[in-house]
Amino acid sequence: MENAPKTLVLPERKPRTYLPHDFQISDWNSLEPYFEELKTRDLHSQEELEKWIADRSELESVLSENLAWRYIKMTCDTQDQELTEAFQFFVTEIEPKASPYDDAFNRKLVESPYVNGLDEQRFRIYLRGVRRAIELFREENIPLQTEISTKQQQYGAIAGAMTVTLDGQEMTLQRAADRLKQTDRAVREEAYLAIQNRRQQDKEKLDDLFTELTQLRHQVALNAGFDNFRDYMFAALGRFDYGPQDTFLFHQAIKEQVVPITRQIDREHKELLGVDTLRPWDLDVDPSLKPPLEPFQTGEELLEKTIAIFYKLDSFLGDCLVTMREIGHLDLESRKGKAPGGYNYPLDEIGVPFIFMNATSSLRDVVTLLHEGGHAVHSFLTRDLPLNAAKHPPSEVAELASMSMELLTIDHWDIFFPNQEDLVRAKRQHLEGVLETFPWVATIDKFQHWVYENPTHTVEERHQNWVRIFEEFNQQEVDWSGLDHLKPYIWQKQLHLYEVPFYYIEYAMAQLGAVAVWKRYKSEPEAALEGYKKALGLGYTATIGEIYEAAGIRFDFSSAYIQTLVDFVKEELEKLED
Repeated sequence: MENAPKTLVLPERKPRTYLPHDFQISDWNSLEPYFEELKTRDLHSQEELEKWIADRSELESVLSENLAWRYIKMTCDTQDQELTEAFQFFVTEIEPKASPYDDAFNRKLVESPYVNGLDEQRFRIYLRGVRRAIELFREENIPLQTEISTKQQQYGAIAGAMTVTLDGQEMTLQRAADRLKQTDRAVREEAYLAIQNRRQQDKEKLDDLFTELTQLRHQVALNAGFDNFRDYMFAALGRFDYGPQDTFLFHQAIKEQVVPITRQIDREHKELLGVDTLRPWDLDVDPSLKPPLEPFQTGEELLEKTIAIFYKLDSFLGDCLVTMREIGHLDLESRKGKAPGGYNYPLDEIGVPFIFMNATSSLRDVVTLLHEGGHAVHSFLTRDLPLNAAKHPPSEVAELASMSMELLTIDHWDIFFPNQEDLVRAKRQHLEGVLETFPWVATIDKFQHWVYENPTHTVEERHQNWVRIFEEFNQQEVDWSGLDHLKPYIWQKQLHLYEVPFYYIEYAMAQLGAVAVWKRYKSEPEAALEGYKKALGLGYTATIGEIYEAAGIRFDFSSAYIQTLVDFVKEELEKLED
């Protein structure tokens, strides 16, 4: 069978050298002695310092994996109160008590007389992050961050409970959204309005939650000596390679180079659809008015075909997904009670991540699994790095792994679409989606800058500025007649705003990098694939620029660079016409 490895040794957790092999986190009392020992241990040589760093790293990986499983189980079943309580216990009882030790450990490390003897190549990025963490740490922020974590998870519970009834059938919003691809315009309109009306039921609840989160976050920033939460997050996210002004220039470059193309795509779609006006429910249907693509029927079929595609590209990539399947680290299908969205969650001890998503039967689901599969490959490539911190590169690199995988695999999508016409449709939809990524990311990012630069804003001001920014980048060919009451709330569907603030511009940066990786792959496939794996294997032992360079591309989001890559995508789209 082509999509089965010749030999596959399933990974096991590496032997622990500090914590007992059978140690389980049950409460803080069982953990505290290890934190205390690390805090008070005498270090008399560089060798002892390096052993201390390794022991700290092991403790971090145990904590990280335990929290991961609590989160995974909670999102797989948001209706199970025990699972939610188990996650909340960690957030409220473990993290707040561990946090001051992190600061103590960081200070112990940088104040050690042996720190300057540490190997520059192995430890420079780690030490840079440690020093930044010391700058940011404030004891008074611990309870605030606990409160923020607790509130953030309310978003998933609210969104996960949203269902609509269409044709007498109750379904998740994700499944209802599949109807936006139906050729019958009335079916699309009904589904669109049902989804929006359901979201409207919780609009005030979601506005209130966001207000609470923005106020708490602003206080965290003030406590740490920053003018606003945006500036705090640029420091906390370790953005050593660029600042807010660079992102403003990126927004402007997207407006100049990409928005005219996405507007043209919308005009072409309107013409092909033969409609007088383009409405919000006309944006996801295939403009040829063919039925929506159905690349698979079940989650199992989605997985098997994705595994086959990975093997076509590279045997290591296929082995990664097979390993995850064999040890049960996948939950792919949409169902009531699951949290929305999709993710790949690294599991630091065993080194085999977990993929969670809400598949129905769409092209978007195929792309999502390819995307999360790219993150998974990244986890496998970094699992043997000795330092736990090195396994977690910034998202400008993490998203390069996932978005590149979407494009690197595109020439093997015939496994999902054996019919040539369907294959061309799938590729066109995806490449148009690549271009459409940029304006939407710029919208969310620019909105976040405004929100946190104006922390005392009213809800009405928030809505007005969202609409202003939305209209600057999006749907300028779309007729919103009779729907203006919906527009101020579109942002509420973006979970990043609630759960991972300022983690979004990286998608556009990484999308740019992914196009560059693909462009290189088209001319030198072996070198590009090796460069991709080499770059990912660095984890976070190099700067973002150095990692991109290892992949044979540039970390550059100037207008001129964007233009060259956008032109390449346009050329690939034009080839599909032949």
